[in-house]
Amino acid sequence: MYKLLKQDGKAKRGEFHTVHGVIQTPVFMNVGTAAAIKGAVSTMDLQEIGTQVELSNTYHLHVRPGDEVVKKMGGLHKFMVWDKPILTDSGGFQVFSLAGLRKIKEEGVKFHSHIDGRKIFMGPEESMQIQSNLASTIAMAFDECPPSKASRDYIQNSVERTLRWLIRCKDEMQRLNALPDTINPHQMLFGINQGGVFEDIRIWHAEEISKLDLDGYAIGGLAVGETHEEMYRILDAVVPHLPLEKPTYLMGVGTPANILEAVDRGVDFFDCVYPTRNGRHGHVYTNHGKLNLFNAKYELDASPIEEGCQCPACRHYSRAYIRHLLKAKEMLGMRLCVLHNLYFYNHMMEEIRDAIEKGCYKEYKKAKLAGMEQGGHKKS
Repeated sequence: MYKLLKQDGKAKRGEFHTVHGVIQTPVFMNVGTAAAIKGAVSTMDLQEIGTQVELSNTYHLHVRPGDEVVKKMGGLHKFMVWDKPILTDSGGFQVFSLAGLRKIKEEGVKFHSHIDGRKIFMGPEESMQIQSNLASTIAMAFDECPPSKASRDYIQNSVERTLRWLIRCKDEMQRLNALPDTINPHQMLFGINQGGVFEDIRIWHAEEISKLDLDGYAIGGLAVGETHEEMYRILDAVVPHLPLEKPTYLMGVGTPANILEAVDRGVDFFDCVYPTRNGRHGHVYTNHGKLNLFNAKYELDASPIEEGCQCPACRHYSRAYIRHLLKAKEMLGMRLCVLHNLYFYNHMMEEIRDAIEKGCYKEYKKAKLAGMEQGGHKKS
């Protein structure tokens, strides 16, 4: 259940009550694709850096170790030792981005595993069954994520099929939640809005999925090649057509600037691989822009990544030491950068929630963006 606590313009401050605890929104979900955060980050670390929600991937866990294995181990929470909410995405995006050769039919999609090449079929029912086995807190509906530059006709047909698939997902989840051996009978379902960059298709789809009274609503198919301005235009058009009293989730987005802009448009759930991926390459976020710790200028820099930051890296280690670790290809360097970046994102969400509560979000956003652009890293 979602409780809207405060609005500041369109920015929403809410609480989402789940069987695994209350999520304070806006929230950034830390991405652990294969039930682990890349960069040797444990669930104990996630607790320490203020993570509220962990996100895992249905497709990747289905191919390895297998969702049946996870079910036999008591579900994802027990398997990875995490007692807070978990969101699993449906596998749709991976099927369409990784699969290469695939056949889309009304029943679902046939494709080959990217690991061993074996044939896999996934449709709405299969995706729900896999996610039920994983026993996540929130399951995502199975959808097609059409290419951003696909034709209008293609996207219209794709969105109509995604709507039919969503109805099947809802029916299947109700069936699965009622089974006696279901690990999490309180699993929630979020639907996904698609439509490329066509505002009218997006709005039609948003209105149709809103009628289904789901637990939450996601906006998918953005940050896949369109400009930031196009993404913001679509958000401006679509968010008002999704239920205000339900969470709105912008999938796979994004940079700190993207998040700040999307919150201003009424979005309150986010996920992205940027903080972990950038961290593994020595790129770290600060309130003064992004730093590349491989740069020679940090060789003798005794200061932390960011002064005043309370993450495990900044509390103990210097830029010079972390740079040395990265240059020496020591895993600890990568781990410290990932911890810092995730802490930065999680802490930024705390600041965002606080600013909305105080009714000064616009001023906060302006100051935060201005600070991060000082380092010449606009948009990143």
